[in-house]
Amino acid sequence: MECTQCPVACGVDRTLSKGACGVKEIKIAKYYLHPFEEPPVSFKNGSGCVFFCGCSLKCAFCQNFELSRVTRGKVIDKYGLADIFKQLEDTGAENINLVNPTHYLNDIMGAIEIYKPKIPIVYNTHGYEREDALRLADSFVDIWLTDLKFMDNALSKRYTARGDYADYALPAVKFMAQKQLKLTEDGKMLSGCIVRHLILPLATYDSINVVKFVSTLPKDVYFSLMSQYTPYGDIENLKELNRKITKREYDRVVTAVRENGLKNVFLQDFDSANTDFIPHWDF
Repeated sequence: MECTQCPVACGVDRTLSKGACGVKEIKIAKYYLHPFEEPPVSFKNGSGCVFFCGCSLKCAFCQNFELSRVTRGKVIDKYGLADIFKQLEDTGAENINLVNPTHYLNDIMGAIEIYKPKIPIVYNTHGYEREDALRLADSFVDIWLTDLKFMDNALSKRYTARGDYADYALPAVKFMAQKQLKLTEDGKMLSGCIVRHLILPLATYDSINVVKFVSTLPKDVYFSLMSQYTPYGDIENLKELNRKITKREYDRVVTAVRENGLKNVFLQDFDSANTDFIPHWDF
């Protein structure tokens, strides 16, 4: 079966060899109750995160570098994945959070046929998505939790393996933003869309353009502005990425959020730039 799940559409038969994502079978690095997602997602008990290995986007600065480059991980099958869903649900997870699921869509759908969780399912993606794949995922996804990394394809060409990020991410985010927001009375998210953006050094102009784009989306979409960038990954030859963002850079983007009238906003504290948000991998 030729794999066309992500925009690369490498066409590899992943029963026989690795795709552009770097993986064949389902491979994960960790699953647990994660307390550091946005408040309505982690809520009280934590989000039931499953961290998938491999990635076709390959951001140079990826904080999950060991996963995206498949330097670690444990191979499972769709039955094992279905069992993980059940385990997380039984331990009190607020939802099942599929972290970096793009290249495993068919496997995830197979696992859900075996066991469909009774709690919301979160699709936690980098945003580099094919809209036809998202339409398939929409049959089981309750919450879209998507990055919008770049508006400027010059940045995606410099920092990732793909120079066409915005060409796919912008229509993908527009699609995901149509998911109706539903919250419990005490604020737990049952359905909806959260758009995340990480501010990068020397790229506040692009962050401001991201903010302007998000301001055109339905008003109940949440925007999560992240200041946690810390030098990590394969950035030795990317000198501008070898520092954290400055307070001035952070303030410029926060000002743009206010000036563009965004209401449903999560603002990460400026001093969040450290490695505390990177889990310790189990496999």
